[in-house]
Amino acid sequence: MDHSEKGRRDFLKSLALGAAGAAMLTPQSAQAAAGGTLQVWSCGGLAEAMMPAHEAYEQQSGVKIVYTGAFAAALGKSLLTGGGQTEVFAGRVLALAQKLRKAGKMVNFRPLCFTSYVIAVPKGNPAKIANIEDLTRPGVRVAMALEASAPGGQAVMGILKAADITGKVLANVREQGSCVQRSVADVTEGRADAMIVERRICRMARFADKLEYVEIPDRLFPAGPLTFTVGMMANAADPAKATAYMDWITSAQGQEYFEAAGFIPAISPKGMELVEKLGVKDVA
Repeated sequence: MDHSEKGRRDFLKSLALGAAGAAMLTPQSAQAAAGGTLQVWSCGGLAEAMMPAHEAYEQQSGVKIVYTGAFAAALGKSLLTGGGQTEVFAGRVLALAQKLRKAGKMVNFRPLCFTSYVIAVPKGNPAKIANIEDLTRPGVRVAMALEASAPGGQAVMGILKAADITGKVLANVREQGSCVQRSVADVTEGRADAMIVERRICRMARFADKLEYVEIPDRLFPAGPLTFTVGMMANAADPAKATAYMDWITSAQGQEYFEAAGFIPAISPKGMELVEKLGVKDVA
């Protein structure tokens, strides 16, 4: 069993052991959360986990989550310049949370989850892709969306550079796309043999039954796009309500939705390893 699979099983075991205590909000959190609304913004990539998580949280707490998921850089810029306001922000890239803290726009933050990268292949893996070096084989059709908004194409290029196979893989790319999900459709529909994507893409409902994936060594991952944090903004109308939400979304129950969506939960063994490795701590 590889490290990632062992970490996933350990995490699911911890959920089972803690299910009785995590099934509902604690009395203190329930009192803090009770009723009203809470505005939450996040990187759009988190939406697959956030939406079902919010549905469960609303049922338990009675709090209506007013949710927006969009391009993290645009949301972050809006928050930094004062053009936009939210009460809780779950953004991608640790540096963004640190900037918001330094600017006094965010009160605190904590690690939420991490992403990872894999090679998506059609069901049955007809090209027999076994590792990243196989993307260099003559005749292998590689899909790519180099023009996709960050970190889409940039992260993939970083992985190829780290593996020292950039030129050979690009020679197998017949057409560059501008949207990751549209390019993944080339794989599911047989127009391409493989594509490097975030693992979460393979868990999306529209792709889950059409794709398999091959692991990529995490030593090849660029550090920047791996991290997602969740933080309370300075203009939160009710800090106790925002804190109760953050407590829940980073608890075993809340984190289960991120695992199901293909992320690495921050409280999982692998997640805790990445917290230390990448320094995902609020020290401002």
